[in-house]
Amino acid sequence: MFKPSALGIHYTKKGGPQLRVFLPNFWMKLVRPTHEQPPNMVQFSCSMEMTEYDIKNYLEKIYNIKCVDLKMSIAGPFTRKDPGKGYVVKDDDIKYAYVTLHKGQSFKFPDLFPEGESQAEENYNKSLKEAKQGFDNYLEKNKNRPNMPGWFTV
Repeated sequence: MFKPSALGIHYTKKGGPQLRVFLPNFWMKLVRPTHEQPPNMVQFSCSMEMTEYDIKNYLEKIYNIKCVDLKMSIAGPFTRKDPGKGYVVKDDDIKYAYVTLHKGQSFKFPDLFPEGESQAEENYNKSLKEAKQGFDNYLEKNKNRPNMPGWFTV
């Protein structure tokens, strides 16, 4: 039996191995904690198949986040009664990862609705009030015309 590489024959795979990118089969989602936590602790919802080692590698290799400590918990099982059929349905379990960052680092959720947006809210309320007033005028004008469509006017 001979080896192909010994004869100078090299087999290559299609697609150029140097151009391939391997992405992880896992996912992680940053979630807002339900109770008060220290500023250097971050909570993630992650795939049920992930282990502590996978989570540390995921954060270090992809996002360059060094974690000091990692705790995990599984929330569930959540069961509920199906409204249509009436039988009991079990929702998927959720795995939470609590990552502690270094002492100097901290994470704070951004303020998505700053105080400067009150003008937009005022404009919205004003247009809503005008629409309600227009609808009330329409009802007042057509109160003596029962069962007549709105497009049928004189």
